[in-house]
Amino acid sequence: MADSELRPTYTWQHARDAGLTRAQRRDDGVRVSRGAYVFRAVPLSLHAACSAVLPVLPAGAVVSHWTAAALLGAPVPHGWPLEVSVPPGTYRPRRRRLRVHVRDLLAEDATGHRGLPVTSGPQTWLDLAAVLDPPELVAVGDALYRTGHLDGGSLAGRLARADGLRGVVRAREWAPLLSPLAMSRPESVVRCVLIQAGLPHPRPQVEIESASGRVVAHSDLGWPQWRVAVEYEGRQHADPGQFGRDVDRYSLMAADGWLTIRYGADHLRRPEVVVDRATRALRSRGAVW
Repeated sequence: MADSELRPTYTWQHARDAGLTRAQRRDDGVRVSRGAYVFRAVPLSLHAACSAVLPVLPAGAVVSHWTAAALLGAPVPHGWPLEVSVPPGTYRPRRRRLRVHVRDLLAEDATGHRGLPVTSGPQTWLDLAAVLDPPELVAVGDALYRTGHLDGGSLAGRLARADGLRGVVRAREWAPLLSPLAMSRPESVVRCVLIQAGLPHPRPQVEIESASGRVVAHSDLGWPQWRVAVEYEGRQHADPGQFGRDVDRYSLMAADGWLTIRYGADHLRRPEVVVDRATRALRSRGAVW
């Protein structure tokens, strides 16, 4: 028996057909769940784990919920258990490292992603609307929008037939506010926190123009009518080269009359501070709402 006879992910039956002994399965493969293995030479990625476990599940099973969101590039924690959905009326397996949901999905509610059946962007976002608070839900939606896994039309179509589902009220409330322009989870979270607090809706990726009309910078968020900008400073801004570019950008913005509020990771844990400082900045520029 040669290892090449087996794929990097395989089932117990595949291993048996290829002639692997019990000891070889133990030594050569990492067991993802009962009967599902990944070769030890292959990194145990989320994609590999899903590839291993799907063949031992009922026909029609798709990766869903948190696991689907992670595979589609959303900023969510991912790990065990893997989450999948199976059609009504099929066997609902009980396995370690696996959480199985029952979903009556239409064809458009699932898609193929890197060779795996996965719930579509709109379906995945709707599933998570039942368990995520608005800031994190918006961050997931923005990411799925940004990576091309959902758009306004497909999301509106899915929500239109979601009456009675858990999370649909929250999903319908926040769906119109998703944006593909948000470039990171923190930007999405800050934008949602400000909207939740009743502030005027900030615009993502605001172009900062000089007096001559030349675009000299972009701001993560902002209110152009009051020349107030919001910037999130992640770890990459500590890089010496990035720091120098930031200084130049902020000085250009200030020279043209922009007031910039800068937030960091600690502020995301204190949303009241985010709201208070944005409110004060807007009031100082005469904003009324």
